[in-house]
Amino acid sequence: MAIPALQIVSREQGNNSALRDGSIHPAGFSFAFEEVPVLVHAFRRMVRTLEFEVCEMALTTYLCARDHGVPFCGLPIFLKRAFHHGAILHNIKFGLENPKDLEGLRVGVNRGYTVTAGVWARGVLQEEYGVDLSKVTWVLSGDEHVEKYKPPENVVSIERGKTIEELLDSGDLAAAINIESNDPNIQPLISNPLEAGISAFKDRGHYPINHLIVVRDNVIKENPGVDVAIFNAFAEAKNIYLERLRTGEIENPTSVDELHLRMMGLMGDPLPYGIEPNHAVLENLLTNAKAQKILRQPIEIESVFAKDTLELTA
Repeated sequence: MAIPALQIVSREQGNNSALRDGSIHPAGFSFAFEEVPVLVHAFRRMVRTLEFEVCEMALTTYLCARDHGVPFCGLPIFLKRAFHHGAILHNIKFGLENPKDLEGLRVGVNRGYTVTAGVWARGVLQEEYGVDLSKVTWVLSGDEHVEKYKPPENVVSIERGKTIEELLDSGDLAAAINIESNDPNIQPLISNPLEAGISAFKDRGHYPINHLIVVRDNVIKENPGVDVAIFNAFAEAKNIYLERLRTGEIENPTSVDELHLRMMGLMGDPLPYGIEPNHAVLENLLTNAKAQKILRQPIEIESVFAKDTLELTA
């Protein structure tokens, strides 16, 4: 009898490569990977139409979707982490000197206000530099994955026919979050951003989670134990990757691999899965999401993860 195949989207990366090549699969199940070249498109399709059974998902997109009743559930498989001090860019022609100077000005945001990188970057501005986020006008280049979400009053859409890059060049925007630019005048507002991130980790355990895995509610209901099987399979794949990273077996390591290696020296496992080892970081994100009006009401961490995975760690 053939084992059930779970339709899944998760982009290829070191910590899931053993799943994608089929050398590891969830106990009692298999994965049928679907290719979505631009991963954020999969986020939108999952949030709006529940197109996939299992899907990699940006964390605040997931939280916002759950807040608006989308019937899927998170597993504490935290595939992607990054520091976001370098995501806050400005045009050096206009002499912005301090993040606090953003108050009263307009700041661009790539795509939507609920994008996870933007939530973390705004959290850095508030927590480390004392920026009053309510005194900044946030200018979006796109819309939200969660159609029902209503942003706060100081969030506006970009003017028709304009781009964030153009408005940064003209000085109409003081800064922008999470954009890519080859313009030498567009530089990080926070100097030495990676070291600033590492310093924040050492000072307060700041090590942001970007992505997790979500599963449709009906899949969990109809397949008892599938959530645990998926967690364990991702954990096994991650451990294979970390061993290869530790022993120098990865040829041509990426910047992501190099960050993982550096964090390995600081904390052992640079990609801990499970709620317990990530509790403080998750609480910090929930605090930021509520303060930034991503969430309509406070929530408990345990309420947004599959109940059978609450005690699992890897």
